[in-house]
Amino acid sequence: MHARRTDLPALLRALQEPARYPHAATAMELLETHGAWVLLAGDHAYKIKKPVCLPFMDFSTLGLRRAACQAEVRLNRRFETGDPASHLYLEVLPIVGTPENPAWGRPDEDDESAFEYAVHMRRFDQNQRLDHLCQTGALRPAHLTGLARRMADFQARSAFMTAQGAWGQAEDMLAFAQDNLAALQAACSLPADRTRIDTLATWTGVRFAAVANTLAQRRTHGRVREGHGDLHLANLVLIGDEVVPFDGIEFNDALRWIDVASDIAFTWMDLQGHERPGLANLFLSEWLDASGDTSALWVLPFFAVYRALVRAKVAAIRSDQPGAHCRVAQNEAHHYLALAGRIAQPGPPRLLITHGLSGSGKTHASSRWLLLEASGRAIRLRSDVERKRLHGLDAHEASGSGPNDGLYSPQANLDTYDHLLQRARGLLQDGWTVLVDAAFLRHRERADFGALAQSMGCPFHILAPEAPLAVLRERIRHRQAQGQDASEATLEVLERQLGWLEPLNEAERACCIAPPA
Repeated sequence: MHARRTDLPALLRALQEPARYPHAATAMELLETHGAWVLLAGDHAYKIKKPVCLPFMDFSTLGLRRAACQAEVRLNRRFETGDPASHLYLEVLPIVGTPENPAWGRPDEDDESAFEYAVHMRRFDQNQRLDHLCQTGALRPAHLTGLARRMADFQARSAFMTAQGAWGQAEDMLAFAQDNLAALQAACSLPADRTRIDTLATWTGVRFAAVANTLAQRRTHGRVREGHGDLHLANLVLIGDEVVPFDGIEFNDALRWIDVASDIAFTWMDLQGHERPGLANLFLSEWLDASGDTSALWVLPFFAVYRALVRAKVAAIRSDQPGAHCRVAQNEAHHYLALAGRIAQPGPPRLLITHGLSGSGKTHASSRWLLLEASGRAIRLRSDVERKRLHGLDAHEASGSGPNDGLYSPQANLDTYDHLLQRARGLLQDGWTVLVDAAFLRHRERADFGALAQSMGCPFHILAPEAPLAVLRERIRHRQAQGQDASEATLEVLERQLGWLEPLNEAERACCIAPPA
């Protein structure tokens, strides 16, 4: 039982009494943010908005607080799954009586006697938040793969901003970044930090100029949607085997109606901030496969640097407040400043390709490589996915093509490899390390990518997993039976590949690296 605080409004003091609740309320606990108090009471949580008016948040009247509570429930219910355990947001409750002697009204009713409102939530285990799972090493690749696919599906269904809409203009995104930089500069006192912020401010301006047209085009094409707005790891919780977003922004429309890449960039950046670059890059690659959002990688570094600097600003402000955690907050500000710098100026990129027959384990090896890759900006391109996108199909949509026609005709094959080559070129030029997951059975296909790496002065590697023919056949049968992979390879395709296969020559074998275990 936590000690009850006495430096609180009368309502909060009264609600620390377990008897005030219509359910068992042992282990009472009070959490506080800049905009709310959260009372943890047994298996339940009650979130009460503070009567504050800030530049980005206005809860100054009862009507505004009630509307914000209703918006919070509506918006966060969008992330619920079929599992009832994921239904965290239950209802909006009026608080009636007096601050000294409060009682709970009927849910979601417009009670004229209400003097306050609360969001009623199902309490979850704080240890299952993704920031805590990162710290304990319990966050798994499957958790991020599921989240990536879930977010792609959620974003595809979310409302999008029309051309006449008020939010998500490219200039607004620059204004948010510049305002944040100004606040960060004011919050930091060390000359080294100020110098780094100046450098990042210059980079922000230059990068925005490079991506402004793309941002405008993305808005025109429906990439600005009603998103989460604050998708860092502390706002993601593992419930069962699924990662559930919560605490999305309800108090500011402009911070919620954003480019979908901005939400994804926050999670990607924060995984790196928690020293999990492999999970970050796997998450991003899986999201790209599921969403087909090919222009996202061009704008994502801009958003990721902005998000890292937001975290740095929050920590810097906290470090200037009295208390025992001042040094911890100061170190956190330094950490996110440094991360922003690494994202803005990544190390030299590399180009990798896979080589092998269907069923040899190329995708497994590429996933393992992503997880072990320490580079902060690495991405995988899968030929099975890109081939379908070129023909207007989703990653898991069946094409109905035969082994040598449709999507798999000689011309379609040439088009697919040329598309992968051009995408790899653009990504390498922008500082991304690229892994291309494709069969690369013919020498000419491999030579084109080797020449690309040579022309750009970047290292070139080949991942070439192998397996006995009987194992290849069994893997293909198993994959077909499950029907959950982008690959459409059949046993007939495998037999044809045996005739097409041009083994690696000596020079190519010198480029091979051992597939990760």
